[in-house]
Amino acid sequence: MQTVSSQPGVGPQLREWRERRRLTQLELALDAGISTRHLSFVETSRSKPGREMLLRILEQLEVPFREQNRLLLAAGHAPAFPERPLDGPELAPVREALDLILAGHDPYPAVVVDRAWNFVAANSAMLGLTEEVAIDPALLEPPVNVLRVGLHPRGLAPLMVNLDEWRAHFLARLERQVAITGDDDLAHLIEEIAGYPVPEREHDPVAGIGAGEILGPLKVRAPNGELSFFGMFATFDTPFEVTTSELAIELLFPADRTSGEALKTLARDRVGCANSIGPPTSETSSPPRNEPPR
Repeated sequence: MQTVSSQPGVGPQLREWRERRRLTQLELALDAGISTRHLSFVETSRSKPGREMLLRILEQLEVPFREQNRLLLAAGHAPAFPERPLDGPELAPVREALDLILAGHDPYPAVVVDRAWNFVAANSAMLGLTEEVAIDPALLEPPVNVLRVGLHPRGLAPLMVNLDEWRAHFLARLERQVAITGDDDLAHLIEEIAGYPVPEREHDPVAGIGAGEILGPLKVRAPNGELSFFGMFATFDTPFEVTTSELAIELLFPADRTSGEALKTLARDRVGCANSIGPPTSETSSPPRNEPPR
């Protein structure tokens, strides 16, 4: 797989992003409001782009904020988008929003990740599903990667009934993400996950999703039986800051009534255990958040 490579000049990098988006020079020039000749000169490093023109080009190419800043620096300009630590005072409203969503989603599982799929926070339902699993301590060294832990045979993979289907799902999702971001680390993660062993299918591969499984659920082994989930992936709509733009939350919902009732029972059991020891300190369990990789 090709990824956007590190190059000293902005021109070759712009050409790589344009080709990644499958745009011709004419199409990009028209969208950005510049001449094709000027764009050609920029891509071949015969002309240095001004800051405003470069920002217009990057916007048309839908380049992520982190990469926009890098390209601006490569062209000798100041970055356009600030980057703040998630635990800093400026992003307190973002933390509050995440905590509100996580707590409100209980008793259903939810987890927050950064662009690299590193763990940021999770609610008590998500942590409760995983707390009985003997995860290899090496997988829990920070930053904890959610996909690595979730799909590794010494992680949470033994919990997944239809592991092969969901590994393929997340690999395809990572492929699309690499196409958007050009992130080399994500490309390496794809190679790693693709190398994990997967047990043979427990059902007919030709049959695919059952007639009643219109949601293509994730099936998980739990203490009180098999649970089925479908998911929703949410991001912030109008971020103008790097860290926030790279945050996402995965919300799991019960795919059937039995799973929904089982999750409510698990939640009541967790509250009962907590109350037998002492009052819970908060509604949402959010381990220390990792900052997005630089």
